[in-house]
Amino acid sequence: MCGFVGFSGVRDRRQQIIEHMMARIVHRGPDMGDSFLDDDMALGFRRLSIIDLSPAGCQPMQNEDGSVVIVFNGEIYNFMELRGELVAAGHTFRTNTDTEVLVHGYEQFGGDALVRRLRGMFAFVIWDRRAKRLFGARDHFGIKPFYYGKLPGGNLIFGSEIKSFLEHPDFVPSVNRDALRPYLTFQYSSGTDTFFEGVYKLPPAHSFVWEPGGEMRIERYWDIDFAAKKGTLDEYVEQLDKCIHESVAAHRISDVPVGSFLSGGVDSSYITATLMPDDTFSVGFAVDRFNETDEAAELSKRLGVKNFKKMLTAEECFAAFPTIQYHMDEPQSNPSSVPLYFLAQLAREHVTVVLSGEGADEIFAGYEWYDETPMMRKYKKLPRFIRRAAGSVAKRLPYFRGHDFLIKATGRPEDWFIGQALVFPEKEALAVLRDDCRGGRTPGEVCAPIYAKVKGKDEVTKKQYLDLCLWLPGDILLKADKMSMAHSLELRVPFLDREVMALAQTIPTKYRINPSGTKYVLRKAANRTLPDEWATRPKKGFPVPIRFWLREERWYKLVREAFTADYAGEFFNVDALCALLDDHYAGKANNGRKIWTVYTFLVWYKCFFVDFKRMG
Repeated sequence: MCGFVGFSGVRDRRQQIIEHMMARIVHRGPDMGDSFLDDDMALGFRRLSIIDLSPAGCQPMQNEDGSVVIVFNGEIYNFMELRGELVAAGHTFRTNTDTEVLVHGYEQFGGDALVRRLRGMFAFVIWDRRAKRLFGARDHFGIKPFYYGKLPGGNLIFGSEIKSFLEHPDFVPSVNRDALRPYLTFQYSSGTDTFFEGVYKLPPAHSFVWEPGGEMRIERYWDIDFAAKKGTLDEYVEQLDKCIHESVAAHRISDVPVGSFLSGGVDSSYITATLMPDDTFSVGFAVDRFNETDEAAELSKRLGVKNFKKMLTAEECFAAFPTIQYHMDEPQSNPSSVPLYFLAQLAREHVTVVLSGEGADEIFAGYEWYDETPMMRKYKKLPRFIRRAAGSVAKRLPYFRGHDFLIKATGRPEDWFIGQALVFPEKEALAVLRDDCRGGRTPGEVCAPIYAKVKGKDEVTKKQYLDLCLWLPGDILLKADKMSMAHSLELRVPFLDREVMALAQTIPTKYRINPSGTKYVLRKAANRTLPDEWATRPKKGFPVPIRFWLREERWYKLVREAFTADYAGEFFNVDALCALLDDHYAGKANNGRKIWTVYTFLVWYKCFFVDFKRMG
């Protein structure tokens, strides 16, 4: 796990610029760093040593004649298999790293063919000096980040974190106001653009080619294809359990200590019980229903491993929040980012690598939004044309009791489902924004092209695909990467594996979710390793008591100070914000998530546009 930066073009002080950019992401790689410069390209790298700890494994790494140069963030889990193939083809290796496999793999197969062979989490660029061509790629699910933008003169800037761009004198930061409207609903940056004007994210499962002075040519190299195959539940349980064990074995490869995040839920518990690490790590809050550390400690005791846990307070969470938003690069208001920051901090005191359970809910249908109430199942026995007619009428009418029920019962998630987060409904988002911040895409416009790719699939599959394309990379994986790397901790996610997905997409929907529960087949597989109470425990998530905090005078005043700051009025209707806050504080409404989402943006803005200082 590391970080890289780079830019094209010739200018004065290039070495100083690349060093400042590298220093801005030193938390991603505190062990060592180096840079590469030629007439057309500058590359910088910070290393967190995981595999082959020797200095020979440092980057930027070159092939024998220096014609191919790479910077790479992540882990390739099938690198030994690829290495054997490359050795047989005549390539000579100087290190035991997966990075060198990418170098020789590019020489042997070319960029497009190489990336299709990879199993792992990755973001990398390869500078082909002979062809004067930059090739880059991001992993299948978007586990590792990749940002890029244009500089004057047709030049390119890119890297693992946007904050590094701010050290380049030709990069002039400005807020992308069009990102605010969808953010208020989704709670994260939902498109390929970012909150920094002119800065973009390379989408998951995409590669690119760029040549000096030209445009970036981006292509998708892989996609999810839910296509059920025949098989019994027992057969799928057997295959899945075997597949998860194999994936965990691949993800545990490391030359440094490996631990596991552990809550009381089935996902992290299944990974932990399969991995059997020496240490597990848990955090919680001393508030009813906001603490699973006891369940985590109990499972650790049963497994015979040591559990480290920490109870968090509102004081330390609010104190750390500006730092959290700094590391996030963009405003992201999922409250679970806060405990995750402290969980990674706790783990880093003992290990360098952790395994975690992200991705299981999206792949195996674990969210309650995928499920149906008994009343909904009963209503759906009516003919579809009747339900869709009723839903169509409901959409045109003002809200009434049963309004949302009728729309959801149409069986068309395209009409209402935008993913796991829905903070501000569209009309309410517009009501708190200034006129010049209302120009962004609507939630429907964000989701439509994704739904178009699964037209004809069943309702659950459509929801899963949307979450895999939006929610997973935009929220879950973003905070997992940024919060772990803030503490120089490598986080690995065995459920988000190419081979696991290849199996999961063949499992019939009725085995993923049914009246017996969510992610049914996964729970059955986990039950082979876990006790019943862990395999069947309902999903709890990573709850944070923000609604209670915001009814305490101290935190109410802190947030009100942000809402009434001069810069808040550049984006929001301040009176509308204060009304939301006051109603919540008085107990008249539960506006906690809405308040937190706006507060998050304002904390981020203050960090990057009010307080930020370049290094030199």
